[in-house]
Amino acid sequence: MNRKIALTLVLASIAAGSAFAETPATGAMIFKATMTRDQVRAELAQHRKAGVDTFADGYNQLSDFRSARTRAEVRSEFMAAREMVSALNGEDGGSGYRVHRVLPRVVGPQHAALPVAAE
Repeated sequence: MNRKIALTLVLASIAAGSAFAETPATGAMIFKATMTRDQVRAELAQHRKAGVDTFADGYNQLSDFRSARTRAEVRSEFMAAREMVSALNGEDGGSGYRVHRVLPRVVGPQHAALPVAAE
């Protein structure tokens, strides 16, 4: 019994020890810097002189945020999409809504071609 346990532990440690970390893909992970090291250091020094502590509990990230749309615009957009959103979040995952919705026509009506006179 002890031999079986010892053999199991040895095999498990061999299997666990043979895992290797994979190197990242070289083509997709190319990074090109847009600023020099001195520019980054100057920007960091300017940020520190401004006295803004981004790690403070009272730091408000949205203090300078300004929306491009009004509250009425956002509210009307939400009201227009409310039926679709409730249908898509429904029990059937929105399949009933997708079956019965009318899709906008991208192409105008197409008419049958006129007969061409034979020569």
